[in-house]
Amino acid sequence: MPVILGIESSCDDTSASVCVDGVILSNVIANQSIHEAYGGVVPELASRIHQQNIVPAVQQALLNAKVNKNDIDAVAFTRGPGLLGSLLVGVSFAKAFALAQNAPLVEINHMQAHILAHFIGDHKPVFPFLCLTVSGGHTQIVLVKDYFEMEIIGQTLDDAAGEAMDKTSKILGLPYPGGPLIDKYARQGNPDAYKFPEPQIAGFDFSFSGLKTSILYFIRDNVAKNPDFISENMADICASVEKRIATILLNKFEKAAKQYGIKQLALAGGVSANTGLRLGLQALCEKNGWESFIPAMQYCTDNAAMIAIAGYYKYLKGEFVGQEIAPMARMIF
Repeated sequence: MPVILGIESSCDDTSASVCVDGVILSNVIANQSIHEAYGGVVPELASRIHQQNIVPAVQQALLNAKVNKNDIDAVAFTRGPGLLGSLLVGVSFAKAFALAQNAPLVEINHMQAHILAHFIGDHKPVFPFLCLTVSGGHTQIVLVKDYFEMEIIGQTLDDAAGEAMDKTSKILGLPYPGGPLIDKYARQGNPDAYKFPEPQIAGFDFSFSGLKTSILYFIRDNVAKNPDFISENMADICASVEKRIATILLNKFEKAAKQYGIKQLALAGGVSANTGLRLGLQALCEKNGWESFIPAMQYCTDNAAMIAIAGYYKYLKGEFVGQEIAPMARMIF
């Protein structure tokens, strides 16, 4: 009955989790509100605050799980991808904790962990399945053949879907983080109020740079005619932008599922918390007679529970790393 401590520090959230025999017993997340003043994550500030948060987060995770540090069988940590300074804090802590407890280390790919968050709880997909992994930095369609046998069959050629939402929120003058606010306003608006173009990209790849430009020009031209255009139409703008981003993602996802003959579709990553995208995937699967899988909200954004569950499956395979391991800002599967 392995006890895994998970550590996540890839961006601005410091998180610790305890997994016992494949069951998550705690998932503590310490956020960093300081970045709101800058309209985005400031890497140097993020790494410094990780240093302040990581010990209390781990202590609370152990306390919530009612587990003693001496019971830890392995320490799983995010090696990358992410902000190098932030990763360095988590990796250094994991190495020190493991060394002090004489426990093995398990390195985890952050994007693989988002996919493996689907194995938290009882509703689990069966291999092979397709996963649409969407965040501020990544947009991928992944063919998941096994826990750590994954193939990226489609990805963004430029900007990520989450980045498009963040850029839209800035154009609209919304405070950081803008994604949740776009979601909130979209629930009150008409998704068919305004039409935005869908990029014509071959295969299963994505592009969002053109959409961002289209939104920018649309807002600029309408504000020139009516200075109050944004405030008067905020809900409709957000709903229309959200719908276009969701349809771009789901149209490709549906095409991939049909070509590969996959009937189990999963959603992962920070943008999987978006209500419109979640509802859109469910509707897509209902239309085609497929099954959808979406993690609970707390496992969509960056969290250590997904690191711990990924660590559990690597622990079962005996895949450990040594103390010489270093963080990597960029990692591929």
